[in-house]
Amino acid sequence: MAWIKTLREDGWDEDLATVYGMVVDGEYERVDNILQIHSLDPRAMEAHQLLYASSMSGTHSLRKVERELIALVVSTINECDY
Repeated sequence: MAWIKTLREDGWDEDLATVYGMVVDGEYERVDNILQIHSLDPRAMEAHQLLYASSMSGTHSLRKVERELIALVVSTINECDY
């Protein structure tokens, strides 16, 4: 759980509701904690999601699984749980 105040999906206002479709995990029908942190700033949430989507699909030289593994290694080196 984040130490930063967040709003859960059931408390989202109209601004957050507009980005819900972009950030909801379709399989689990929830928003990941890393995105929930941006719930007080919908524009930041949208920007975070767009950056992630771009980095995960921005090159044809690496498969998505390879990009995910790179992200995992970088997070591990940085001691980041996400």
